[in-house]
Amino acid sequence: MNNVPACHVLSAGFSFHRKPFHMSRSEGVQSYLLRYQTEGRSRTMIDGAITTVETGDLMLFAPNDPYYLSIDKENHPTGKPRIESGDYHIFCGGPWIEEWWQQKQRPFVVHLPPSDNLLGILRQLVLEQRRLANFSPEISACYLQIFCMEIDRLTADQPSVTAKRHLAYRMKQYIEEHAALSLRLEDVAAHVDISVSRAVHLFKEAFNTTIVKYINEVRLEMARERITFSPLPLEHISETCGFANYTYFHRIFKNRFGMSPKEYRQTSRERNRQAVSSPAK
Repeated sequence: MNNVPACHVLSAGFSFHRKPFHMSRSEGVQSYLLRYQTEGRSRTMIDGAITTVETGDLMLFAPNDPYYLSIDKENHPTGKPRIESGDYHIFCGGPWIEEWWQQKQRPFVVHLPPSDNLLGILRQLVLEQRRLANFSPEISACYLQIFCMEIDRLTADQPSVTAKRHLAYRMKQYIEEHAALSLRLEDVAAHVDISVSRAVHLFKEAFNTTIVKYINEVRLEMARERITFSPLPLEHISETCGFANYTYFHRIFKNRFGMSPKEYRQTSRERNRQAVSSPAK
Protein backbone atom coordinates (compact mmCIF):
# COMPACT_ATOMS: atom_id res chain seq x y z
CA MET A 1 0.00 0.00 0.00
CA ASN A 2 2.86 2.38 0.76
CA ASN A 3 3.99 2.13 -2.88
CA VAL A 4 0.64 3.38 -4.21
CA PRO A 5 0.81 7.08 -5.22
CA ALA A 6 -1.51 9.23 -3.13
CA CYS A 7 -4.74 10.74 -4.36
CA HIS A 8 -7.36 12.68 -2.49
CA VAL A 9 -10.98 13.69 -2.93
CA LEU A 10 -11.51 17.38 -2.25
CA SER A 11 -15.29 17.14 -2.56
CA ALA A 12 -17.89 14.84 -4.11
CA GLY A 13 -21.64 15.00 -4.41
CA PHE A 14 -24.81 14.30 -6.36
CA SER A 15 -26.90 17.15 -7.78
CA PHE A 16 -30.34 17.13 -9.33
CA HIS A 17 -31.42 20.36 -10.99
CA ARG A 18 -34.96 21.45 -11.71
CA LYS A 19 -34.04 25.15 -11.94
CA PRO A 20 -31.57 26.91 -14.26
CA PHE A 21 -27.93 26.62 -13.23
CA HIS A 22 -24.94 28.33 -14.82
CA MET A 23 -21.25 28.30 -13.94
CA SER A 24 -18.33 29.77 -15.83
CA ARG A 25 -14.66 29.76 -14.82
CA SER A 26 -12.57 31.21 -17.62
CA GLU A 27 -9.52 30.98 -15.38
CA GLY A 28 -10.08 27.23 -15.16
CA VAL A 29 -10.78 24.74 -12.40
CA GLN A 30 -8.20 24.49 -9.63
CA SER A 31 -8.20 20.70 -9.39
CA TYR A 32 -9.16 17.69 -11.48
CA LEU A 33 -12.91 17.47 -12.00
CA LEU A 34 -14.88 14.37 -13.03
CA ARG A 35 -18.57 15.08 -13.71
CA TYR A 36 -20.89 12.24 -14.73
CA GLN A 37 -24.30 13.08 -16.23
CA THR A 38 -26.78 10.52 -14.85
CA GLU A 39 -30.02 12.11 -16.04
CA GLY A 40 -31.18 14.68 -18.53
CA ARG A 41 -28.86 17.09 -20.28
CA SER A 42 -26.49 19.97 -19.64
CA ARG A 43 -24.18 22.02 -21.83
CA THR A 44 -20.47 22.68 -21.68
CA MET A 45 -17.83 24.46 -23.76
CA ILE A 46 -15.51 22.27 -25.86
CA ASP A 47 -12.99 23.85 -28.26
CA GLY A 48 -14.87 27.13 -28.10
CA ALA A 49 -18.25 25.64 -28.99
CA ILE A 50 -21.26 24.98 -26.73
CA THR A 51 -21.76 21.19 -26.67
CA THR A 52 -24.67 19.16 -25.29
CA VAL A 53 -23.82 16.71 -22.52
CA GLU A 54 -26.16 13.72 -22.63
CA THR A 55 -27.07 11.08 -20.05
CA GLY A 56 -24.05 8.78 -19.66
CA ASP A 57 -21.49 11.43 -20.63
CA LEU A 58 -18.47 11.85 -18.34
CA MET A 59 -16.81 15.28 -18.42
CA LEU A 60 -13.09 15.36 -17.61
CA PHE A 61 -11.29 18.55 -16.63
CA ALA A 62 -7.66 19.03 -15.58
CA PRO A 63 -6.40 21.93 -13.45
CA ASN A 64 -6.55 25.25 -15.34
CA ASP A 65 -8.95 23.89 -17.99
CA PRO A 66 -11.68 26.51 -18.64
CA TYR A 67 -14.97 25.30 -17.19
CA TYR A 68 -18.42 26.22 -18.43
CA LEU A 69 -21.64 24.50 -17.38
CA SER A 70 -25.19 25.47 -18.26
CA ILE A 71 -28.41 23.73 -17.24
CA ASP A 72 -31.60 25.17 -18.67
CA LYS A 73 -34.88 24.14 -20.25
CA GLU A 74 -34.59 21.42 -22.88
CA ASN A 75 -37.11 20.35 -25.50
CA HIS A 76 -38.69 16.93 -24.96
CA PRO A 77 -40.62 14.72 -27.38
CA THR A 78 -43.70 15.13 -25.18
CA GLY A 79 -44.80 17.99 -22.98
CA LYS A 80 -43.36 21.45 -22.58
CA PRO A 81 -39.62 22.21 -22.35
CA ARG A 82 -38.39 21.62 -18.83
CA ILE A 83 -35.28 21.27 -16.66
CA GLU A 84 -34.24 17.83 -15.42
CA SER A 85 -30.52 17.26 -14.95
CA GLY A 86 -28.72 14.93 -12.53
CA ASP A 87 -25.00 14.41 -12.06
CA TYR A 88 -22.23 13.16 -9.80
CA HIS A 89 -19.22 15.45 -9.49
CA ILE A 90 -15.80 14.80 -7.97
CA PHE A 91 -13.09 17.40 -7.38
CA CYS A 92 -9.80 15.62 -6.74
CA GLY A 93 -6.02 15.76 -6.96
CA GLY A 94 -2.76 14.11 -5.97
CA PRO A 95 0.10 12.24 -7.66
CA TRP A 96 -1.99 9.14 -8.44
CA ILE A 97 -4.59 11.17 -10.34
CA GLU A 98 -1.86 13.06 -12.20
CA GLU A 99 -0.21 9.77 -13.18
CA TRP A 100 -3.55 8.28 -14.27
CA TRP A 101 -4.37 11.38 -16.30
CA GLN A 102 -1.04 11.27 -18.15
CA GLN A 103 -1.37 7.60 -19.12
CA LYS A 104 -3.40 8.51 -22.23
CA GLN A 105 -4.96 11.45 -24.01
CA ARG A 106 -8.07 12.31 -22.00
CA PRO A 107 -10.98 13.75 -24.02
CA PHE A 108 -13.21 16.38 -22.48
CA VAL A 109 -16.22 14.05 -22.76
CA VAL A 110 -16.45 10.25 -22.91
CA HIS A 111 -19.70 8.28 -23.06
CA LEU A 112 -20.16 5.59 -20.38
CA PRO A 113 -23.72 4.19 -20.27
CA PRO A 114 -25.05 4.14 -16.66
CA SER A 115 -24.73 0.76 -14.94
CA ASP A 116 -25.28 -0.63 -11.44
CA ASN A 117 -21.54 -1.02 -10.98
CA LEU A 118 -20.58 2.48 -12.12
CA LEU A 119 -23.35 4.21 -10.17
CA GLY A 120 -22.65 2.05 -7.13
CA ILE A 121 -19.03 3.23 -7.00
CA LEU A 122 -20.09 6.86 -7.25
CA ARG A 123 -22.83 6.40 -4.66
CA GLN A 124 -20.43 4.89 -2.15
CA LEU A 125 -17.88 7.64 -2.77
CA VAL A 126 -20.46 10.34 -2.05
CA LEU A 127 -21.70 8.57 1.09
CA GLU A 128 -18.14 8.21 2.35
CA GLN A 129 -17.50 11.93 1.82
CA ARG A 130 -20.59 12.74 3.90
CA ARG A 131 -19.31 10.97 6.97
CA LEU A 132 -18.45 13.15 9.95
CA ALA A 133 -17.58 10.46 12.45
CA ASN A 134 -15.27 7.71 11.25
CA PHE A 135 -14.52 9.51 7.97
CA SER A 136 -11.63 7.89 6.09
CA PRO A 137 -9.85 9.86 3.33
CA GLU A 138 -8.12 6.60 2.39
CA ILE A 139 -11.45 4.89 1.65
CA SER A 140 -12.59 7.86 -0.44
CA ALA A 141 -9.29 7.69 -2.32
CA CYS A 142 -9.80 3.97 -2.97
CA TYR A 143 -13.29 4.57 -4.40
CA LEU A 144 -11.86 7.32 -6.61
CA GLN A 145 -9.10 5.01 -7.87
CA ILE A 146 -11.64 2.27 -8.58
CA PHE A 147 -13.80 4.74 -10.50
CA CYS A 148 -10.84 5.91 -12.61
CA MET A 149 -9.78 2.35 -13.38
CA GLU A 150 -13.38 1.47 -14.25
CA ILE A 151 -13.37 4.37 -16.73
CA ASP A 152 -10.32 2.89 -18.45
CA ARG A 153 -11.76 -0.62 -18.46
CA LEU A 154 -15.09 0.47 -19.91
CA THR A 155 -13.50 2.58 -22.63
CA ALA A 156 -11.05 -0.21 -23.49
CA ASP A 157 -13.76 -2.89 -23.53
CA GLN A 158 -16.17 -1.02 -25.76
CA PRO A 159 -16.67 -3.55 -28.56
CA SER A 160 -16.49 -2.94 -32.25
CA VAL A 161 -20.08 -3.29 -33.33
CA THR A 162 -21.73 -4.76 -36.36
CA ALA A 163 -24.45 -2.84 -38.17
CA LYS A 164 -27.11 -4.78 -36.22
CA ARG A 165 -25.46 -4.13 -32.85
CA HIS A 166 -25.01 -0.49 -33.77
CA LEU A 167 -28.79 -0.19 -34.10
CA ALA A 168 -29.20 -1.90 -30.73
CA TYR A 169 -26.74 0.49 -29.07
CA ARG A 170 -28.51 3.47 -30.60
CA MET A 171 -31.81 2.21 -29.16
CA LYS A 172 -30.16 1.65 -25.77
CA GLN A 173 -28.78 5.20 -25.72
CA TYR A 174 -32.15 6.61 -26.81
CA ILE A 175 -33.84 4.79 -23.91
CA GLU A 176 -31.28 6.12 -21.42
CA GLU A 177 -31.86 9.67 -22.66
CA HIS A 178 -35.68 9.51 -22.79
CA ALA A 179 -36.69 7.00 -20.10
CA ALA A 180 -38.23 9.74 -17.95
CA LEU A 181 -40.76 10.45 -20.70
CA SER A 182 -43.82 8.49 -21.80
CA LEU A 183 -41.71 6.11 -23.89
CA ARG A 184 -43.28 3.47 -26.15
CA LEU A 185 -41.82 0.62 -28.18
CA GLU A 186 -42.87 2.51 -31.31
CA ASP A 187 -40.77 5.51 -30.24
CA VAL A 188 -37.65 3.38 -29.75
CA ALA A 189 -38.08 1.60 -33.07
CA ALA A 190 -38.82 4.83 -34.95
CA HIS A 191 -35.60 6.36 -33.61
CA VAL A 192 -33.57 3.88 -35.68
CA ASP A 193 -36.18 3.64 -38.47
CA ILE A 194 -37.04 -0.07 -38.13
CA SER A 195 -40.19 -2.01 -37.27
CA VAL A 196 -41.17 -2.71 -33.68
CA SER A 197 -40.76 -6.47 -34.13
CA ARG A 198 -37.22 -6.04 -35.53
CA ALA A 199 -36.32 -3.57 -32.78
CA VAL A 200 -37.49 -6.02 -30.10
CA HIS A 201 -35.49 -8.85 -31.69
CA LEU A 202 -32.25 -6.86 -32.15
CA PHE A 203 -32.37 -5.46 -28.61
CA LYS A 204 -32.97 -8.86 -27.04
CA GLU A 205 -30.19 -10.39 -29.13
CA ALA A 206 -27.68 -7.68 -28.17
CA PHE A 207 -28.44 -7.25 -24.46
CA ASN A 208 -30.34 -10.40 -23.42
CA THR A 209 -33.23 -8.37 -22.03
CA THR A 210 -36.35 -6.79 -23.46
CA ILE A 211 -36.81 -3.13 -24.31
CA VAL A 212 -39.61 -2.79 -21.76
CA LYS A 213 -37.51 -4.35 -18.99
CA TYR A 214 -34.58 -2.08 -19.81
CA ILE A 215 -36.79 1.02 -19.81
CA ASN A 216 -38.04 0.06 -16.35
CA GLU A 217 -34.49 -0.69 -15.16
CA VAL A 218 -33.27 2.75 -16.23
CA ARG A 219 -36.29 4.39 -14.59
CA LEU A 220 -35.80 2.44 -11.36
CA GLU A 221 -32.14 3.43 -11.13
CA MET A 222 -33.14 7.03 -11.78
CA ALA A 223 -35.76 6.80 -9.03
CA ARG A 224 -33.34 5.16 -6.60
CA GLU A 225 -30.87 8.04 -6.97
CA ARG A 226 -33.60 10.59 -6.33
CA ILE A 227 -35.05 8.68 -3.38
CA THR A 228 -31.59 8.44 -1.82
CA PHE A 229 -30.31 11.95 -2.44
CA SER A 230 -33.29 14.28 -2.99
CA PRO A 231 -36.19 15.39 -0.76
CA LEU A 232 -38.77 15.11 -3.56
CA PRO A 233 -42.06 13.37 -2.62
CA LEU A 234 -42.19 9.72 -3.70
CA GLU A 235 -45.22 10.28 -5.93
CA HIS A 236 -43.40 13.12 -7.67
CA ILE A 237 -40.31 10.96 -8.15
CA SER A 238 -42.47 8.24 -9.68
CA GLU A 239 -44.02 10.68 -12.14
CA THR A 240 -40.80 12.44 -13.14
CA CYS A 241 -39.05 9.10 -13.69
CA GLY A 242 -41.59 8.11 -16.33
CA PHE A 243 -43.98 5.83 -14.44
CA ALA A 244 -47.64 6.16 -15.41
CA ASN A 245 -48.92 5.64 -11.86
CA TYR A 246 -47.53 5.25 -8.37
CA THR A 247 -49.11 1.84 -7.75
CA TYR A 248 -47.20 0.28 -10.64
CA PHE A 249 -43.98 2.07 -9.60
CA HIS A 250 -44.40 0.85 -6.00
CA ARG A 251 -44.86 -2.75 -7.15
CA ILE A 252 -41.89 -3.02 -9.51
CA PHE A 253 -39.62 -1.02 -7.17
CA LYS A 254 -40.36 -3.47 -4.37
CA ASN A 255 -39.79 -6.43 -6.70
CA ARG A 256 -36.44 -4.98 -7.81
CA PHE A 257 -35.01 -3.79 -4.48
CA GLY A 258 -36.85 -5.94 -1.93
CA MET A 259 -38.57 -3.05 -0.17
CA SER A 260 -41.07 -0.30 -0.93
CA PRO A 261 -39.90 3.18 -2.01
CA LYS A 262 -40.84 4.52 1.42
CA GLU A 263 -38.91 1.77 3.20
CA TYR A 264 -35.93 2.30 0.88
CA ARG A 265 -35.88 6.04 1.67
CA GLN A 266 -36.11 5.38 5.42
CA THR A 267 -33.32 2.80 5.20
CA SER A 268 -31.15 5.14 3.10
CA ARG A 269 -31.68 8.04 5.51
CA GLU A 270 -30.85 5.86 8.49
CA ARG A 271 -27.72 4.55 6.76
CA ASN A 272 -26.68 8.09 5.81
CA ARG A 273 -27.39 9.32 9.35
CA GLN A 274 -25.23 6.58 10.82
CA ALA A 275 -22.46 7.25 8.30
CA VAL A 276 -22.52 10.96 9.14
CA SER A 277 -22.83 10.89 12.93
CA SER A 278 -22.36 7.49 14.55
CA PRO A 279 -19.17 7.07 16.61
CA ALA A 280 -16.67 4.32 15.96
CA LYS A 281 -17.36 1.09 17.78
